[in-house]
Amino acid sequence: MTKIATTLPSLLSDIGAFYKPREWHFLSVNGIDLGEGKIELQWIFSKYGVKDEIVIYFALSDYETPVPSIASLIPSSFMGEREIVDMFGLSVEGTEKGLYLDEDSLPHPLRGES
Repeated sequence: MTKIATTLPSLLSDIGAFYKPREWHFLSVNGIDLGEGKIELQWIFSKYGVKDEIVIYFALSDYETPVPSIASLIPSSFMGEREIVDMFGLSVEGTEKGLYLDEDSLPHPLRGES
């Protein structure tokens, strides 16, 4: 596994330079609550035809900073983006909330203070 640091402002250019749709499969976008209002966001890729070759782009952020969407590069990423909006209460550009949680659910259940 290879972890590559990125920042939210450079996320689209970094993933755009890396991602080749016939070479890499986008697996998921993931969030890890770090406590104290911080989160690690991960964009996870697996190489086609190679066992266990995983690349994770990651960025550290707070919960107030909007996250850029990578759906313009990888259209299927919208599902994972909507999940982190619901589960962590993040704002992902152009992404709606309400796909994974009902209106009467606890708000952002994976955020540390929930």
